[in-house]
Amino acid sequence: MTANNENRRQVLYWRLLARVFNTEEQAALESASVAVVDDVGLPAALLDPSVSVNNLVQRFPDLAAEFDGLLDHAEDTEDSGEQVRRAALISKLLLNVFATGTGDVSAGQLAAWQKDAGWFKQALGGGGGRNGQGEGEQGDEQGEGSGHGRGLGTGGGGRGIDDAELNKVLANLEGDLVRRMRLREVLSNSSLAAQLNPSMSLIEQLLRDKDNLSGVALANAKALIRRFVDEVAEVLRTQVEKTSVGKIDKSVPPKRVFRNLDIERTIWKNLTNWSPEDERLYVDRLFYRHTARRTTPARLIVVVDQSGSMVDSMVNCTILASIFAGLPKVDVHLVAYDTRALDLTPWVKDPFEVLLRTTLGGGTDGTVAMALARPKIVDPRNTVMVWISDFYDNRSLIDDFTSLHRSGVKFIPVGSVNSSGYASVDQWFREKLKDLGTPVISGHIRKLVLELKNFLT
Repeated sequence: MTANNENRRQVLYWRLLARVFNTEEQAALESASVAVVDDVGLPAALLDPSVSVNNLVQRFPDLAAEFDGLLDHAEDTEDSGEQVRRAALISKLLLNVFATGTGDVSAGQLAAWQKDAGWFKQALGGGGGRNGQGEGEQGDEQGEGSGHGRGLGTGGGGRGIDDAELNKVLANLEGDLVRRMRLREVLSNSSLAAQLNPSMSLIEQLLRDKDNLSGVALANAKALIRRFVDEVAEVLRTQVEKTSVGKIDKSVPPKRVFRNLDIERTIWKNLTNWSPEDERLYVDRLFYRHTARRTTPARLIVVVDQSGSMVDSMVNCTILASIFAGLPKVDVHLVAYDTRALDLTPWVKDPFEVLLRTTLGGGTDGTVAMALARPKIVDPRNTVMVWISDFYDNRSLIDDFTSLHRSGVKFIPVGSVNSSGYASVDQWFREKLKDLGTPVISGHIRKLVLELKNFLT
């Protein structure tokens, strides 16, 4: 890279740092950056923080391809001029996503940031889409917090950021924007409310504030919650898939019909009847597949901590429970708790109604939930109980968990059911449950889906 191009890159990055830490323009850096951007053939609007990446791409469609995977292969070219061009595009992305300023936020600003966050994830070579789900929640079910590193460095060698860390950072940024928005005023104006893109941060605020809303504001809040529920349900439903439910019952003789014929086993068992002279396999016994399934419904009891720290788990598990409740031969019960327990089973097939009946926040006392959930266990060996919490709770619960496990109940403790894969779980409970043989599931919701399907299918 020529010294001149290296200097031009440095100008762009110094301007980026100055903008992030000080909202006031630095005249020298601004004028120098304008000259650099113009010299590499990029529009001056690239330097305007008020212009979103999404709007920029709409006005200059050719830039869309340049943003795709931009940060994933920032050093793939040795062309020093091309690296300056990339530095300008990278600066635009980082400034729009991470320099969120202070003060009130409008619905339009939040929507623009969500779209820019989507472009940022696209630039990292991940999913998320260009429509921008700020937290990468359901546009992001591709990111499992699996540790896949994504490089943010412009010089290489730096530690990559994995999907879980990225989702966490973006979720925090979006949460701050939502808190700074005059949400009640926005909801009272249908045209402004229509600009909102439902996300986990926004839904959390709506659920916390729903009792203070009425009229048009409440109707718009409900519409946003319903829309988010439907979007998440669509994603989770594809993970659960439409499989028949119930374990094969081998005590029931298979029906001797052609569709049940096990051809591979029949051939294998009759290989001794092969005639070399005739070059034929003589079959004297047919084998059929067992297809009968248990008729007793599997009982799934989902217990969810609805305290403020578990809001994403509450939303995801409520929707997941409704999906399993729609499968044949699965009897689903749902209990939510903080210092009180609430049986939400009558509404389990409608997660929207469940969420409207929850009250986020408050303390945590799992013993009240256990008192409500335990009587629901009729056939322990045909029951699975999923307990979702951070387990900062009454430690006497470990005795209840031990008793359930020994009774034959499939007990699944879950520390996080979200998209980011981040969870804070009480270490004492984590170690005790691991010793019990029921380690805490922590991470992406797909882990819980897999555990449930293994038991129910």
